[in-house]
Amino acid sequence: MNVAQWLFGLALAGLSVACGAQGAWVPQRNIELLVGSAPGGSNDKTARQVERILLEQKLIPTSLTVVNRAGAGGALALNYLAQHSGDGHYLIVYPASMVTSHITGQVKLNYTDFTVIASLFNDYTVFVVNAASAMKTGKDLIERLKKDPQSVAVGFANSLGSQNHIAVGLLTKAVGGDPRALKTVVYKGSAEAVTNLLGGHIDLAITGGGNVAGHVAAGKLRVLGVAAPQRYAGALSNIPTWKEQGFDVVYGGWRSIVGPKGLSPAQVAFWEGALRKATQAPEWKEGIVQNYWADDFVTSAQFSKDLQKEYADTKAVLVDLGLAR
Repeated sequence: MNVAQWLFGLALAGLSVACGAQGAWVPQRNIELLVGSAPGGSNDKTARQVERILLEQKLIPTSLTVVNRAGAGGALALNYLAQHSGDGHYLIVYPASMVTSHITGQVKLNYTDFTVIASLFNDYTVFVVNAASAMKTGKDLIERLKKDPQSVAVGFANSLGSQNHIAVGLLTKAVGGDPRALKTVVYKGSAEAVTNLLGGHIDLAITGGGNVAGHVAAGKLRVLGVAAPQRYAGALSNIPTWKEQGFDVVYGGWRSIVGPKGLSPAQVAFWEGALRKATQAPEWKEGIVQNYWADDFVTSAQFSKDLQKEYADTKAVLVDLGLAR
């Protein structure tokens, strides 16, 4: 151990003792921030943004590593997190899709099996096609979904019943089609879905706006409609919402940070405070705009209550769409 490492360890120990006297908690070693999907998608972008700001703003006294454990609709990452009960050095980017995966039976662990820390933002869905697609407008897609949902191969991440699946199901039902007849292709991450759309392997992708804005600006992809309450700014500003096109479909997915079961109030307070500061940083605000996210920070206590209602509402939608019982 060199002198610099010894001094850092001494300072960290002193901080720990001081905080311990006040009943507080701070991390003592590297933090693992888990992502239950592949690199490149919205969940991964969230993790990378959180990592960058927490470290650059020195909001944590240790290092932090983003760890992608893709597969099984997020179950691999959740199972790993569950092995670290009471340890505040392990966190996960927990999206709305993990709630739906539990309802549909794809994931055994529910949000109640973990410690809810905070919700960071909302990410509304966009419906995007290859620029060479015969579907030029939202009306073209609507006609296809109404007449023959099987004629549209729809790709999304990262499981059946995810917020992306629900969004296209809601639109299909709203236009008079059968959402149970949709031809779906599930990918480990949104980046993979977008790549397959660019390659012409699927007809339509449902994802967050930030995952496709660059391709839209480059003329490679075309967005037919957005399931947001109002239009986006920037490269997607000319795309009408589904409400503007006559269908009241507003749907997306929040992104939250969750820890393993059994975290102490002091651990929750530390992470809640660090994440609140992170979401107030100018860099975070810039990321919100660049990724087409809707800024919406909700603390642990309130978000836990919100999740109870969200679970019940989502289950009702999934049952109605034939995705759950």
